[in-house]
Amino acid sequence: MKVIYFLAGLSFSVWLAGCATIRGGGDVDQGRQALFEGNYKAALGLFQDAAQVDPNYIYGTELREGVSSYLGRAQYLNGNYAQARQTLEKALSQHKGDNVARLYLGLTLYRLGDQKAALTNIQAGMNGINNFLNYINETFRFSFGKDWDASGGIRSGIKSDLAMISSGNIDWKKLIADGESLGIRIEREPDLVRLQEEDRPRR
Repeated sequence: MKVIYFLAGLSFSVWLAGCATIRGGGDVDQGRQALFEGNYKAALGLFQDAAQVDPNYIYGTELREGVSSYLGRAQYLNGNYAQARQTLEKALSQHKGDNVARLYLGLTLYRLGDQKAALTNIQAGMNGINNFLNYINETFRFSFGKDWDASGGIRSGIKSDLAMISSGNIDWKKLIADGESLGIRIEREPDLVRLQEEDRPRR
């Protein structure tokens, strides 16, 4: 009888975990759409809900970003820079390869007045995103890889900003604006690629 109760309890726990994952994923998906629409306040609320439901949730198959990464970005976009720093640092402690979180941490540090650390993280984030796009293009060039940044516009912008950083002559207003734009563009890219795949005639 004890075994039966144990198995029933285990099954219920698994079911609850599954429900949390589904709900957390729904909140993240809606939060992303709110980001794209510029509704940062709504995005913040949705990512906060997702973090409460499942703080370890990972979204996506290529970029694979955690809910803390999304929450930190939304906090930044709402001007909550001190909170954003803590959340983005947490996101990077969970997933060091999250280049978008790294980029936003750099943007956040600039807003907090630490230009040196800001530049280090912005440069690292941009380099990481550029390398990621090159990897996707090359590794999956015969399938969906060719659709990622097909025009090269994202990488062209990154190249220009990295050259400016290397020159030492930093136009901070431009760099921050470009970084914020890049953060949204790279986040939107998987959705655009998916739409292209769906619209492509099937053989």
